[in-house]
Amino acid sequence: NPVPNSIVCSGSSAGPYNFTSTTPGVTYNWTNNNTAIGLAASGSGNIAAFTATNTGTAPITATVTVTPSVGACAGLPQTFSITVNPSGQVNAVPNQAMCRNQPTAPVNFTSTIPGTTFSWTNNNISIGLAASGTGNIASFVALNATAVAQVATITVTPTYTGSAVPCAGAPVTFTITVNPNPSL
Repeated sequence: NPVPNSIVCSGSSAGPYNFTSTTPGVTYNWTNNNTAIGLAASGSGNIAAFTATNTGTAPITATVTVTPSVGACAGLPQTFSITVNPSGQVNAVPNQAMCRNQPTAPVNFTSTIPGTTFSWTNNNISIGLAASGTGNIASFVALNATAVAQVATITVTPTYTGSAVPCAGAPVTFTITVNPNPSL
């Protein structure tokens, strides 16, 4: 019976792929034309779940061909594809420090993987930055209503969105420190 195509994220589980037939006593042999996805080049029986891999910057696809057999009689091969998306990636972001009432530098997120989008969270809104957002962070006037430095940690999560299955990557953090103005 046909096996549906699948799309998975790098680092996630693919499968299992269980083969069925209306004919009793069928055995299955399969081949995979792209071992870069983390699946062996060939095997027999069902395909157990495996960890999908993609170390590149674009989706990769493997075509799996399954041949059913009863004894020495081979049946019509069936094919299906397994596409493995890359995980999102974000380049490191430098920390910032400034005095209150000064503008911050804009934060423009970049990635080596085309099709990556960015969402972020901020653990200290007292500096004048929202608690969360998507995309780049525009320059804003840094706030500090206290007599001590206010440090905000911003966590950026990259997500590859170049296909029907979005794939989040490892988050990156950076800080924005807003120092108080000295007083006499």
